[in-house]
Amino acid sequence: MSFSGIYYLHENGDLIYKLGLDSVADVRESSFARCSWLIDPSNRKCAWEILIEAQALGANKERIDELADKWKCNDDDADIFADVVGVVIKADGDMWCAHKQDFTNIQEHPVGFGITKLDAMSDLAKSLGLTGGHLWRKTFSEHVADY
Repeated sequence: MSFSGIYYLHENGDLIYKLGLDSVADVRESSFARCSWLIDPSNRKCAWEILIEAQALGANKERIDELADKWKCNDDDADIFADVVGVVIKADGDMWCAHKQDFTNIQEHPVGFGITKLDAMSDLAKSLGLTGGHLWRKTFSEHVADY
């Protein structure tokens, strides 16, 4: 992977980018940073994990939507990412429902719902117990694999 910088979720909900890896230690030690992600611009999985996790942790929705548009993370691309990490996304009325592939029923398995597939996967991340942290924390795809 070729990381170009770091995104971090500020306690006020801002999702902020810092170019270069020199700022990793500063972000990691900051009391204002709730979570951080290294970014590899050529890695689609990396982009999706940042968007899903940041939204699940309370990032400003406008910023999430701006980055999703910039990175072309749309509903069609969501299906590819979901397949890679083992998530199924299906229409449920006028919303999307995201769950693991071994899902049998809503009483026994975590699910997520949303207007977009990104929203549904972010809600699933919350249901799986995603928490903030820095580079050593469990990612969304690791939560999916381990649950």
